Amino acid sequence: MKKLNTPKMSLGSRLFFSHIIVMIVGLLTLLAVGKISSPRFFALYLRQIEVGGWRVGEVRTQLIRRFEDAWSQGAFWSVVIGATTAGGLSYLVTRRIVKPLIQMEEITKKFAAGQLEERVPNSEIPEVDQLASSFNRMAATLEGVEQRRRELVSDLSHELRTPLTILRGYLEGLADGTIEPSPEIYDRLAKETTRMQRLVNDLQELSKMEAGYLPIDARPLDLRPLLSGIVQRFADQLIAEDSPKLVLEVPAEVPLVSADPFRVEQILVNLIGNAIRYTSNGSIVVQLRPEVDRVWVVVADTGQGIAEEDLPHVFERFWRADRSRNRNSGGTGIGLAICRRLVELQGGTIEAESQLGKGSTFRFSLPLANKATKKA
Repeated sequence: MKKLNTPKMSLGSRLFFSHIIVMIVGLLTLLAVGKISSPRFFALYLRQIEVGGWRVGEVRTQLIRRFEDAWSQGAFWSVVIGATTAGGLSYLVTRRIVKPLIQMEEITKKFAAGQLEERVPNSEIPEVDQLASSFNRMAATLEGVEQRRRELVSDLSHELRTPLTILRGYLEGLADGTIEPSPEIYDRLAKETTRMQRLVNDLQELSKMEAGYLPIDARPLDLRPLLSGIVQRFADQLIAEDSPKLVLEVPAEVPLVSADPFRVEQILVNLIGNAIRYTSNGSIVVQLRPEVDRVWVVVADTGQGIAEEDLPHVFERFWRADRSRNRNSGGTGIGLAICRRLVELQGGTIEAESQLGKGSTFRFSLPLANKATKKA
């Protein structure tokens, strides 16, 4: 059986007609009660007057009829004036309630057309004002998401342009014979494809973090053995005489933290790897600094450092202090952005200090798991 599509009534019409129905029911009740009870009460009052010595028996019927006529005329004009006034007030109140909702509908249509800067104005009605505030917060969130999406697409296309141009140049040269095939050429091509693969993997992981899809398995964690293993792994690679010295400094007592060991290792690998990459000589110190409610993990180096005006941007995606720097040596440009998001997902904060030519210090905090301490 085919279902009929009946037209739906708008909210404004529903509110207006609900007010009208309430008014009509009230007026009908008033008229019915008044019509039935008023003549009876008037006749009762006349009898009370007769008991007091007055004689109205001959004109009682006429008096009651005149009273009913007067009452009917008064009730008629009361209904006309009251209904007009109530109807006008109902229309104004309904319009006042529905107006911000209509504005929300119009702004939603603008959102669909890509105009994300529109906002709903405040309302004098508390409930509607709360709805408008929630709507504006949602709009700001959507605008931020859209802005980050555009930035990501722009940054990604910029980052991929260089390796793709290099690959295309080498492949065209190999195809037309202007470049002789050699192991060095194939090695360069392999490095470019590896870098693009690493970039795509990092972007995929960062997108999961920003969308909240990356699971964090927080548990009580002793940072001492974790840091010792990571530092030893990097120290085994620094065998050249001019390599920086990697040092681990851990206090005698280290509180347990609440963190995901795999994600903490990922953060440290990024930070220590960056320190080694930009420290040609000197030292890199990895420290643990316990505080009352958290533990700071510090990675300090004596490398090339970062200019003061560049420090606020170090945790942004694809940001580099030196735009002309070789991207093969500079990584994918989103390692620190991944570190920041991983730290935030575990309830901590990450900071950076640096002086150009003197070195950099990166530190992040992790919340304590409990008040107990792990003795050395």
